[in-house]
Amino acid sequence: MDKYLLLIVLLSCQIAGAAPAPLTVAWRNKPPLQYLENGEEKGLLLERARRVFAEANVPVRFVEEPAKRIWANFSGGTANYCSIGWYHLAEREKIAQYSAVFHTDPPHTVLLNIAAQARIAQHKSLLSLLADPSLTLGLVDNVSYGPELDALIGQARNHIERDAVAPMVMARMVQARRADYMFIDTDDWTYLHGKNGNMREIVELRLSDMPKGLNRYIVCSKDVAPATMRSINAALARILAAAKQP
Repeated sequence: MDKYLLLIVLLSCQIAGAAPAPLTVAWRNKPPLQYLENGEEKGLLLERARRVFAEANVPVRFVEEPAKRIWANFSGGTANYCSIGWYHLAEREKIAQYSAVFHTDPPHTVLLNIAAQARIAQHKSLLSLLADPSLTLGLVDNVSYGPELDALIGQARNHIERDAVAPMVMARMVQARRADYMFIDTDDWTYLHGKNGNMREIVELRLSDMPKGLNRYIVCSKDVAPATMRSINAALARILAAAKQP
């Protein structure tokens, strides 16, 4: 009987050992899509991600990390690792794999401080705005504004003020006149404007030639199994289809 008992214990240990380790799902602070409020994780994309992984039957643990650390982890080959809400960039395919479309943004908008309003009002297009060497453009470091806008920024004649801060902090830097203007997701600005009544020295400007809003994706390390990615994509398709139903 003792031998049988020992066999059962050994088999149980093997089964437990074979259980998949949970994926680490990193997210960066980006209200209103993903953020902490009074210690509670909130936001449309965080909630959607929880539903996707639960429906895909993929065990996960969520961690908040800055963008620079997230992409350093991907570059360093961190295993069993995913992150949510990123644009598709060809160079990132070397270090990560992409899910199906997770979310689609509206176009970026321009925020400017009132001291620069007269100079910026002279520009009727994005290309003209970026070509003005008298203006300072505030950029959030270590993130992409999308391939098209990134390329235009790369050719800009503006002075560049680049800082590794959240978009909300960059907006305050624009208000404090450390930069004349910035690009921000429309959803981010709607949230910021609603939460802060002291943004009176900030003006929004919408340009007709601003690139269209881009898709965001879940990205995972290369070692995440194809079957797991298929499960994630299938769950994502079901959830997005259900959201479109009246």
